Amino acid sequence: MSATLPIVLSVTSGKGGVGKTNLSVNLALCLSRLGKRCVILDADLGLANVDVVLGLTPEKNLFHVFHEGVSLNDILHPTDHGFSILPAASGVSGMLSLTTGQKLELLEAMDVLEDSIDFLIVDTGAGINENVLYFNLAAQDRLLVVTPEPTSLTDAYALIKVLNLRHGVDTFHIVVNMAASEKSAKDIFAKLYNACDHFLSGISLNFVGSVPQDPAVRQAVIRQQPFCSLNPGAEASKAMLGIARKIAQWKPQDHLDGNIKFFWKKLLFAE
Repeated sequence: MSATLPIVLSVTSGKGGVGKTNLSVNLALCLSRLGKRCVILDADLGLANVDVVLGLTPEKNLFHVFHEGVSLNDILHPTDHGFSILPAASGVSGMLSLTTGQKLELLEAMDVLEDSIDFLIVDTGAGINENVLYFNLAAQDRLLVVTPEPTSLTDAYALIKVLNLRHGVDTFHIVVNMAASEKSAKDIFAKLYNACDHFLSGISLNFVGSVPQDPAVRQAVIRQQPFCSLNPGAEASKAMLGIARKIAQWKPQDHLDGNIKFFWKKLLFAE
């Protein structure tokens, strides 16, 4: 298998408001500091906010790829934090549901990046709509963000259930955000694990870590900067770096599972 095959990781959630985009941005920053070449794809196509979290105003985004024929390299936007973003549009209803042709067009367009990155972080929307499911299926790994809120857990379970029963996805990596403590985070993970173990068969959940409730996170959001950059000594920043160190050790998946993937040509060749 080619050593240049990127790891494609969706960062996803069952409900909104769990800090998913913020974690995507800070994960990319930490992985970049660990020597990994990272790109974030903003896959919340009609309600994009990766650029907002970073205080950026890209001139072009995925809307222009689909509707004006610009290339992916034309919209690839570098940041001051060592990684680049592929921004999406905000408030554009036509981006909320991609056609089959547009989905394939995007996967084809991504091939230009396959030899120049180590990680593609796909920041999905929340919930179980068609776009969210599609991008989770197109990724090789899924990082599911949950919080202590009961609705976050029930909605995360719903997403796992749909991906498992309808599409055969059986492995999920879990991060607990806004945790009161490491113990409470593990308790939350245990609740999700037990629900999946009881009602679904063959599900593998991997606890990657937790990010504590930290005022430094809100301060960074207000200032439109990654909290790991604005306050690297904060508890949330140290936790995020620990999570990134684990993820940096992951190996690319070298198999297809019946769902069309990012960089599927290289995956097919690897087999």
